[in-house]
Amino acid sequence: MTLRRFLLFLLIGAVALLGFMYWTATRDPIVREARVALPGWPKGERPVRTVLISDIHVAGPDMPPERLAGIMERINGLHPDLVLIAGDFVGDKDFGTRIYPLAEIVRPLRALRPRLGTIAVLGNHDHWRNAGETRQALRDAGVIVLDNNAAQAGPLAIGGLGDAFTAHDDLPATLQAMRRLQGARLLLSHDPDPFPELPDDVRLMFAGHTHCGQIRLPLLGALMTESDYGQRYACRRIDENGRSLFVTAGLGTSIVPLRLGAFPDLWLITLGPEKRPLAGR
Repeated sequence: MTLRRFLLFLLIGAVALLGFMYWTATRDPIVREARVALPGWPKGERPVRTVLISDIHVAGPDMPPERLAGIMERINGLHPDLVLIAGDFVGDKDFGTRIYPLAEIVRPLRALRPRLGTIAVLGNHDHWRNAGETRQALRDAGVIVLDNNAAQAGPLAIGGLGDAFTAHDDLPATLQAMRRLQGARLLLSHDPDPFPELPDDVRLMFAGHTHCGQIRLPLLGALMTESDYGQRYACRRIDENGRSLFVTAGLGTSIVPLRLGAFPDLWLITLGPEKRPLAGR
């Protein structure tokens, strides 16, 4: 084989790989499902179908608002009672083709109609763009924004932790706000790294940020997770010390509009009461 032909094959292979990575980044998100039993569930309250999404990163070419609108329709088709969004709405990527104003970024979220509402926290990209404007745009779209505080959503006391990656988190204040509410406790955070700090009375945490690595090479794994714990909290469900952490791969991309070995996803998690022991005769 001549050098010229060898280089041509390399070029064709590289183009094919990039095309596959772009297709992976723009494919429909996988819907992952789980059930979690929580202590403190109010008696008589029915289970709550909860959708977790994160890292929307609205930007061209891979996540224009039109694509996000289609994903919102799909979420409505899952008939959730509650939608939780773990930050990073903004998609100011280094190799993007279009940057959108915040009003366009959040407009598709108006289509969500969960019975218990849509609740969000901010991510690092939202802080880097403009945290105050992002909060206001989300509120205008009907989204409840939590920032080291908490909100009641039916049988759930939901804490929204500020972004730890940019040092905007205040876990003690968030826990205090949660404890003032009734019901089962759930912590929503952009960054998964605060998970080991959770006290015993908070058994469940939802997060994003890592993109599950976004580009995961065979044998080597993820090139980057942006987590101090490396792969430990990078993806899927993690159970430790009687607590559970769900980390979504997110919907959009960061830096480059490409994915490999880490499909976009969202979680449909049914939350409900713990099984009570049968009463003795």
